[in-house]
Amino acid sequence: MPKKVEDLVAFLSEHGLCASLTTKEVETILDFTEEVFYDRGQIVMDIGEVGEALFFVVEGEIVLLYDTGSMETEVGRRRQGELMGEMSFFDRKPRLTRMRATRNKTRLLKLSRAMYDRMRVEQPFITVNLLEYAIISLDRLIREMSTDVAVLTDYYFAPGKK
Repeated sequence: MPKKVEDLVAFLSEHGLCASLTTKEVETILDFTEEVFYDRGQIVMDIGEVGEALFFVVEGEIVLLYDTGSMETEVGRRRQGELMGEMSFFDRKPRLTRMRATRNKTRLLKLSRAMYDRMRVEQPFITVNLLEYAIISLDRLIREMSTDVAVLTDYYFAPGKK
Protein backbone atom coordinates (compact mmCIF):
# COMPACT_ATOMS: atom_id res chain seq x y z
CA MET A 1 0.00 0.00 0.00
CA PRO A 2 1.54 3.38 -0.99
CA LYS A 3 2.52 5.71 1.87
CA LYS A 4 -0.09 8.30 0.87
CA VAL A 5 -2.87 5.69 1.09
CA GLU A 6 -1.52 4.40 4.41
CA ASP A 7 -1.62 7.95 5.79
CA LEU A 8 -5.23 8.42 4.63
CA VAL A 9 -6.28 5.08 6.14
CA ALA A 10 -4.63 6.02 9.45
CA PHE A 11 -6.25 9.46 9.40
CA LEU A 12 -9.74 8.13 8.59
CA SER A 13 -9.44 5.40 11.22
CA GLU A 14 -9.01 8.09 13.88
CA HIS A 15 -12.29 9.85 13.04
CA GLY A 16 -15.94 9.09 13.72
CA LEU A 17 -16.68 8.27 10.09
CA CYS A 18 -14.64 5.08 10.39
CA ALA A 19 -14.77 4.40 14.12
CA SER A 20 -16.47 1.01 13.75
CA LEU A 21 -14.84 -0.04 10.48
CA THR A 22 -11.95 -2.42 9.94
CA THR A 23 -8.78 -1.27 8.19
CA LYS A 24 -9.92 -3.12 5.06
CA GLU A 25 -13.28 -1.31 5.12
CA VAL A 26 -11.52 2.04 5.52
CA GLU A 27 -9.37 1.17 2.50
CA THR A 28 -12.59 0.35 0.63
CA ILE A 29 -13.88 3.88 1.28
CA LEU A 30 -10.83 5.16 -0.58
CA ASP A 31 -11.89 3.08 -3.61
CA PHE A 32 -15.14 5.10 -3.75
CA THR A 33 -13.71 8.56 -3.08
CA GLU A 34 -11.24 10.87 -4.76
CA GLU A 35 -8.81 13.32 -3.24
CA VAL A 36 -9.36 16.93 -4.25
CA PHE A 37 -7.40 20.05 -3.34
CA TYR A 38 -8.46 23.68 -3.04
CA ASP A 39 -6.44 26.81 -2.46
CA ARG A 40 -7.32 29.68 -0.16
CA GLY A 41 -10.41 31.51 -1.38
CA GLN A 42 -11.55 28.81 -3.79
CA ILE A 43 -15.21 27.89 -3.61
CA VAL A 44 -15.81 24.20 -2.95
CA MET A 45 -19.62 24.42 -3.13
CA ASP A 46 -21.79 27.43 -3.82
CA ILE A 47 -25.20 28.83 -2.92
CA GLY A 48 -27.96 27.52 -5.18
CA GLU A 49 -26.16 24.34 -6.24
CA VAL A 50 -27.74 20.98 -5.51
CA GLY A 51 -25.30 18.67 -3.75
CA GLU A 52 -23.80 16.09 -6.06
CA ALA A 53 -21.02 15.14 -3.65
CA LEU A 54 -20.14 14.79 0.02
CA PHE A 55 -16.76 15.98 1.27
CA PHE A 56 -14.63 14.92 4.22
CA VAL A 57 -12.02 17.43 5.39
CA VAL A 58 -8.58 15.80 5.60
CA GLU A 59 -6.42 18.93 5.87
CA GLY A 60 -7.32 22.58 6.09
CA GLU A 61 -10.56 24.28 6.94
CA ILE A 62 -13.69 25.35 5.10
CA VAL A 63 -15.71 28.43 6.01
CA LEU A 64 -19.50 28.37 5.49
CA LEU A 65 -20.81 31.72 4.29
CA TYR A 66 -24.29 33.14 3.90
CA ASP A 67 -24.50 35.82 1.22
CA THR A 68 -27.11 38.56 1.64
CA GLY A 69 -26.25 40.07 -1.72
CA SER A 70 -24.38 42.94 -0.14
CA MET A 71 -22.09 40.97 2.17
CA GLU A 72 -21.02 37.48 3.21
CA THR A 73 -21.52 36.40 6.81
CA GLU A 74 -19.68 33.44 8.31
CA VAL A 75 -22.15 30.94 9.74
CA GLY A 76 -19.82 28.04 10.45
CA ARG A 77 -16.62 26.17 9.75
CA ARG A 78 -15.83 22.61 8.83
CA ARG A 79 -12.48 21.43 10.15
CA GLN A 80 -10.21 18.46 9.83
CA GLY A 81 -12.14 15.23 10.32
CA GLU A 82 -15.55 16.72 9.58
CA LEU A 83 -18.06 15.93 6.86
CA MET A 84 -19.62 18.66 4.75
CA GLY A 85 -22.19 19.04 2.02
CA GLU A 86 -24.47 16.40 3.50
CA MET A 87 -27.63 18.49 3.79
CA SER A 88 -28.04 19.32 0.10
CA PHE A 89 -26.63 15.95 -0.90
CA PHE A 90 -29.38 14.06 0.89
CA ASP A 91 -32.37 16.39 0.51
CA ARG A 92 -31.40 17.43 -3.05
CA LYS A 93 -32.38 21.04 -2.39
CA PRO A 94 -30.23 24.04 -3.34
CA ARG A 95 -27.48 25.00 -0.93
CA LEU A 96 -28.05 27.99 1.34
CA THR A 97 -24.38 28.59 2.07
CA ARG A 98 -21.14 29.01 0.13
CA MET A 99 -18.23 26.84 1.24
CA ARG A 100 -14.80 28.31 0.69
CA ALA A 101 -11.30 27.02 1.50
CA THR A 102 -9.48 29.12 4.10
CA ARG A 103 -5.94 27.95 3.27
CA ASN A 104 -3.84 26.72 0.41
CA LYS A 105 -3.70 22.98 -0.22
CA THR A 106 -6.95 22.27 1.60
CA ARG A 107 -7.29 18.52 1.15
CA LEU A 108 -10.70 16.87 0.90
CA LEU A 109 -12.04 13.42 0.10
CA LYS A 110 -14.94 13.67 -2.32
CA LEU A 111 -17.70 11.07 -2.59
CA SER A 112 -19.74 11.73 -5.71
CA ARG A 113 -23.40 10.80 -5.93
CA ALA A 114 -22.63 8.09 -8.51
CA MET A 115 -20.02 6.51 -6.22
CA TYR A 116 -22.32 6.83 -3.20
CA ASP A 117 -25.09 5.03 -5.12
CA ARG A 118 -22.64 2.29 -6.07
CA MET A 119 -21.35 2.03 -2.49
CA ARG A 120 -24.94 1.65 -1.19
CA VAL A 121 -25.29 -1.49 -3.29
CA GLU A 122 -21.80 -2.93 -2.96
CA GLN A 123 -20.93 -1.92 0.62
CA PRO A 124 -24.13 -1.44 2.68
CA PHE A 125 -22.35 -1.71 6.06
CA ILE A 126 -19.93 1.07 5.15
CA THR A 127 -22.83 3.16 3.81
CA VAL A 128 -24.74 2.80 7.09
CA ASN A 129 -21.66 4.07 8.94
CA LEU A 130 -21.49 7.02 6.57
CA LEU A 131 -25.18 7.81 7.13
CA GLU A 132 -24.77 7.65 10.90
CA TYR A 133 -21.80 10.01 10.65
CA ALA A 134 -23.83 12.38 8.44
CA ILE A 135 -26.57 12.46 11.09
CA ILE A 136 -24.01 13.23 13.80
CA SER A 137 -22.49 15.92 11.58
CA LEU A 138 -25.87 17.58 10.97
CA ASP A 139 -26.70 17.35 14.67
CA ARG A 140 -23.41 19.08 15.54
CA LEU A 141 -24.08 21.83 13.00
CA ILE A 142 -27.63 22.44 14.29
CA ARG A 143 -26.43 22.52 17.90
CA GLU A 144 -23.71 25.05 17.03
CA MET A 145 -26.18 27.24 15.19
CA SER A 146 -28.79 26.93 17.97
CA THR A 147 -26.21 28.02 20.52
CA ASP A 148 -25.23 30.99 18.35
CA VAL A 149 -28.88 32.04 17.97
CA ALA A 150 -29.48 31.70 21.73
CA VAL A 151 -26.43 33.80 22.57
CA LEU A 152 -27.44 36.45 20.05
CA THR A 153 -31.03 36.49 21.34
CA ASP A 154 -29.80 36.81 24.91
CA TYR A 155 -27.52 39.66 23.86
CA TYR A 156 -30.33 41.62 22.22
CA PHE A 157 -33.31 40.78 24.40
CA ALA A 158 -32.06 39.73 27.84
CA PRO A 159 -34.15 41.34 30.61
CA GLY A 160 -32.36 44.03 32.56
CA LYS A 161 -29.48 44.39 30.14
CA LYS A 162 -29.06 47.58 28.21
